[in-house]
Amino acid sequence: MNDRLRRFKGLLALGIRRQKGRVLFLVGLLAVLWAGWVLFPPLMYSSTEQPLKFSHLVHQGKDAALTCNDCHPFRPDGSFAGIPSIKVCADCHGEAIGTTPDEKRLVEEYVTPGKEVPWLVYSRQPMNAYFSHVQHVKTAKIACEECHGDHGGSDELPPFQVNRISGYSRAIGGASTAGKAILPTELMRMDTCAECHEKNGRRSSCLECHK
Repeated sequence: MNDRLRRFKGLLALGIRRQKGRVLFLVGLLAVLWAGWVLFPPLMYSSTEQPLKFSHLVHQGKDAALTCNDCHPFRPDGSFAGIPSIKVCADCHGEAIGTTPDEKRLVEEYVTPGKEVPWLVYSRQPMNAYFSHVQHVKTAKIACEECHGDHGGSDELPPFQVNRISGYSRAIGGASTAGKAILPTELMRMDTCAECHEKNGRRSSCLECHK
């Protein structure tokens, strides 16, 4: 009887240890999954503020009434000028307009000395990616907002976020990371381009866009 009791107690203790091991494993697995889902995505990106505050809404409002093309025009050869030079800003901002600190900084630090504002470009593509604005805007008649989001309605610039692993801007990243929603400006992903090309019957080889 005593031997049976000892064996029973031994088996019971072994079962308890195994059960504890399973519980600890499950807790550890859930902790790792939670960290990967909640903690990792925010840590994946560094965040930097733009050198100056800028409101597209003010510039496209009824007072200034500027269009995308006024500041982001095409050159005579059809290439896209991209971020406007300080000379474009100087046409309207030779003197401070308004009383904001950033307006004063714009004039004193950049316009007056003719120094370019070191804007951080959300949409800069990788070196191996070729993109022609004139083909998409002039030929395909695609509106700026379809790829860049509704910047014209924004009153401030979002922080410039860079993937710590790839070194690319979040705006041109791949598929959305679990636990981190896609931003309204995060529209220049390869997946988006591929879906648009597929939708419009523009099936082509990889080398058409990746030189």
